[in-house]
Amino acid sequence: MKELTKAEEQVMQQLWNLGETNVKSIIEQMSEPKPAYNTVSTIVRILENKGFVDHKKVGKGYVYFAIVTKEAYKKKFMKRFMSHYFQDSLKDFVSFFAKEDKMDISELEELMNEVKNDLKNKED
Repeated sequence: MKELTKAEEQVMQQLWNLGETNVKSIIEQMSEPKPAYNTVSTIVRILENKGFVDHKKVGKGYVYFAIVTKEAYKKKFMKRFMSHYFQDSLKDFVSFFAKEDKMDISELEELMNEVKNDLKNKED
């Protein structure tokens, strides 16, 4: 799976949120300043070529939909991110955010409980 550019990711976020939709609806959901129709249309076609999006003809236009789920992309992105910036160390990753974001003890305990529960569920 290829990595998305910032512009492609913005369009994908809208597709993931909207489900099946057209270019006009994608633009309507984007924040100001809104990109030009042709820009978004071009990005959608690039996403099709990359295998993230497909379309179907409806009337005179097209409806687009994601064929890569947000969860699948997030998982791939986070694996790559962890590898490049934290040498696949979850400890270094959590430590970084605990220091930089000044994560408080209750948030850290909550995170640890979630990790423990996830590990326990994998064992079952």
